Amino acid sequence: MTFNRSSSSRRVTSPPKRTIAARINQRLAIGLLCIAGCVSLAGCFVPIYSARPERRVQQLLYTSEDLRSMLDTWERFWFLDSPSHMTPIRTHGGVL
Repeated sequence: MTFNRSSSSRRVTSPPKRTIAARINQRLAIGLLCIAGCVSLAGCFVPIYSARPERRVQQLLYTSEDLRSMLDTWERFWFLDSPSHMTPIRTHGGVL
């Protein structure tokens, strides 16, 4: 909003109003974009695994191995696989 200082009555001018059709088009475009984003994240639009059974079994085996090794990586990162220094029994943490 801008004030016109040249006149004594200080008229307020507002920006031009958008038409109803422009608002509907914008909301429709935003809605379609959100739906496209949700569908692509769900795995329905592009399948995760192959349609060939042999290849799908191989992919599932690789995925399960990756998920299994993730726990080992997590424990190694947080040093949970090392012996505790709070134990009363002396343990050697290195390779003997």
